[in-house]
Amino acid sequence: MTTLLLADIGATHARFAVLSGSLLGAVSSLAVAAYPTIEAALRHFLDLQSGARFDHAILAVAGPIEAGRCVMTNSRWVVDAAQLQVQFGFNSVRLINDLVAVAYALPHLASTDVREYGRGKAKAGEPVAVVAPGTGLGMACLLDGQGERVLASEGGHATLAASNVRQAAMIAILQRRFGHVSAERVLSGAGIVNLYAAISEIEGIEAKPLTPAQITRAALDGTCALSREALDAFCAFLGAVAGDAALMFGARGGMYVGGGIVPRIIDYIGRTDFRMHFEAKGRLSGYLATVPIKVIQRPDPAFLGLAALGGMGHG
Repeated sequence: MTTLLLADIGATHARFAVLSGSLLGAVSSLAVAAYPTIEAALRHFLDLQSGARFDHAILAVAGPIEAGRCVMTNSRWVVDAAQLQVQFGFNSVRLINDLVAVAYALPHLASTDVREYGRGKAKAGEPVAVVAPGTGLGMACLLDGQGERVLASEGGHATLAASNVRQAAMIAILQRRFGHVSAERVLSGAGIVNLYAAISEIEGIEAKPLTPAQITRAALDGTCALSREALDAFCAFLGAVAGDAALMFGARGGMYVGGGIVPRIIDYIGRTDFRMHFEAKGRLSGYLATVPIKVIQRPDPAFLGLAALGGMGHG
């Protein structure tokens, strides 16, 4: 029986699991900040496996991959497939973008794994896109809707556009701070803080040193108007960026939203202008009205995709 090591390596958490034949084991999560390198984290996980031998490894990594190597965008880790293969004795090591793994998972999600928003109906065989705000903003596209061809994307770093004057004012403040303002600058954990700070500056109020979780909680509780506007702005920008991605990929097979943030506000986002901003694309609004949006609420969906990819082969 072939045994594969599967990993989903993000900027905050590194998650590992074992695929034995078709059986996927429990997912173990390690804090990236607790380990200086991917090798140290991987060694820790392997030490817990009672001497188990792994034939192959497939690692989903949050960042662009070139020649089997990834310098992670929001972490100090560098993941090198050839180096890991030699150091740990795998027969092969394959790196894929983390959102590519999620895209491979999409055909395998059950109805209970997602929450649907909007009146659209997926068209069979058409591309399916996924955007995922978390520590960063990932994107990918399942090209044929069947799980065999996936296009990686770094669209989260594309330039952010404003849909109204208020958004333009927020972006102008962030431009002064960062220079280039990508979608990730607002659609991420740090992005929620950026939005809160920008809105505070617009209102002439000193921003409190709040974490993304504190801002989100205050918004949901209704205890802070600035936090509520920041979360509403996050949902509006996410709708607009998801709509852009659906247009660029031609995602008539559906748009999925993953990542660690939106599942925590899954009830709230449906009460915002999220869907309106998704569809608000002028002459192509009717095109997007037909596209269903599904929020992934299943934990660790990348492992469904990694397991599917492992079943296709490891090369």
